[in-house]
Amino acid sequence: MKLLEGKVALITGGSRGIGEALVRKFVEHGASVAFTYVSAASRERSEQLAAELGSQAKAYQSDAGDYAQAEALIAQVTGDFGKLDVLINNAGITRDTLMLRMTEQQWDEVIQTNLKSVFNLTKHALKPMLRSAGSIINMSSVVGVFGQAGQANYAASKAGIIGFSKSIAKEYGSRGIRCNAVAPGFIETEMTAALDEKTREGYLAAIPMKRLGSGDDVANACVFLASEMGAYVSGQVISVCGALNC
Repeated sequence: MKLLEGKVALITGGSRGIGEALVRKFVEHGASVAFTYVSAASRERSEQLAAELGSQAKAYQSDAGDYAQAEALIAQVTGDFGKLDVLINNAGITRDTLMLRMTEQQWDEVIQTNLKSVFNLTKHALKPMLRSAGSIINMSSVVGVFGQAGQANYAASKAGIIGFSKSIAKEYGSRGIRCNAVAPGFIETEMTAALDEKTREGYLAAIPMKRLGSGDDVANACVFLASEMGAYVSGQVISVCGALNC
């Protein structure tokens, strides 16, 4: 059963990790997917992913943290696909360090990429969505709910996403636009694969389900929120965390 047949989705940061899982899962469920990457180093990987998935997927180079680029991206995607039904603000970075060591640059980079990008894309996506309703899904984190030592910048950006999502849900619910946040816990990605065994075991000990999540675990939650199955779900934070800190 394809839950997203006929829908057009834009996914930022779609070339790897959770983003790649989102792109694959949305295509699997019948959506046409535009996805972004930022660096030239990610171009080949992104183009290979788009080629593998065929005409249902197209890669765009765009910095979600840049207001003008976000505006141009929405115009290009709606021009190429004719409409926009789903926006997933997934682009994100970390610059972890303790507060006394954190530089202004480390703070600003994380806030711009993780939080300002959500404003940028949502601002410009609302206009096409107002024509036919839509679903906005913003990637937060359990760190945005509970905090984490050494991640004050990241936690602030992800907590901000939650407040932003609830506000957009209230502002545009009457126009048929839903907005939710998804808060992943520890997810199996290239970054977690590089962890040493002791650190990995520490994470697993804290997770009641005793495994790291997969990109598909997060993507499945997003498919639900993007589809008609989630038609009355808005302004919520869906944690995908194996009962971590619940």
